[in-house]
Amino acid sequence: MRGSFLRIALTVDPELPVPPVHYGGIERIVDMLARELTKRGHEVVLFSHPHSKCPVERVAWPGASSRAGRDTMRNALTLARHVATGKFDLVHSFSRIAYMAPLLAWPIPKLMSYQREISPRTTGLAHQLSRGSLQFSAISRQMLQVVPLAGTWHLVPNGVPLQTYAFRADVAPDAPLVFLGRIEEIKGPHLAIEAARRTGRRLVLAGNIPAEHRDWFDTRIAPEIDGERITYMGPVDDAQKNALLGSASALLMPILWEEPFGIVMAEAMACGTPVIGFARGAVPEVVADGVTGFVVAGLDEMIAAIGKTGSIERAACRARVERLFSAEAVTDAYLHIYEKLLARRAGRPSSAVAGEGHR
Repeated sequence: MRGSFLRIALTVDPELPVPPVHYGGIERIVDMLARELTKRGHEVVLFSHPHSKCPVERVAWPGASSRAGRDTMRNALTLARHVATGKFDLVHSFSRIAYMAPLLAWPIPKLMSYQREISPRTTGLAHQLSRGSLQFSAISRQMLQVVPLAGTWHLVPNGVPLQTYAFRADVAPDAPLVFLGRIEEIKGPHLAIEAARRTGRRLVLAGNIPAEHRDWFDTRIAPEIDGERITYMGPVDDAQKNALLGSASALLMPILWEEPFGIVMAEAMACGTPVIGFARGAVPEVVADGVTGFVVAGLDEMIAAIGKTGSIERAACRARVERLFSAEAVTDAYLHIYEKLLARRAGRPSSAVAGEGHR
């Protein structure tokens, strides 16, 4: 870096605390990044839900909803007020880009990290208003296939804190398959059940049921749960997730949408558990086919792959996470971008970022 520590304003949407108790992928990433930056001596001020417990300096958002216009205005003004007086080196946003609207024309370096679908129109306007002081990052190459995208884009995948997930070199011969995620149709839990039934394997389902998908769960999933071959744990915390994933023969990822990343895949591999996922979204980027699991075209190929999980070395799964998806790797990548942003403001030349997306 620059030979000195940074003071960073780090933001996330207001709906969930950091870290979250159960679901909340973005909040987990922000918590991991804030802790690792602090560990390295940087000063982080986190703008987040009032009940956040991340051990850094925190500012509570006054607005509770990222989709309400009045709350968005209140949160944007809160961020602007603190940035104006807080002597920050840069702003790193995982929240709505609208929260940075008052800051866009300010010269302070800004990074907007996207974990959801990118709007070329919104990002293009923000780029113009920022006069280059705002850059962007995405968590998978699949996200960056939206063209054209204005401004400078970087690629930084999500990751997991390795100390949270214990590596398991071996599991029982009858270890179950696992599905972990929101219980809704696009995540494919019904396909995981079908794969388990057709292979004669036990399956453990875990995850929250969104209120708007309760009827679908009641009609498509609940009748399949027998408490023996197919079980449902409900939402799980980190300790439960570690135990569940670590004792599994494989994580099933039969997604029916272009999922931007899928942190649960990195969590499973950190435990040594291979992943079998449909070739959609970022699955082909996260899973090394034939090395840390299998990337398959559909249900029939998933069923065939379940019979080959014994060929996967669980140590290779952990090693891939250590190399690409650890807190250290993710933080290194973001610090590299911070250096680029600060060098640009100072008028210093900088080299291309390794793994940068495109301009």
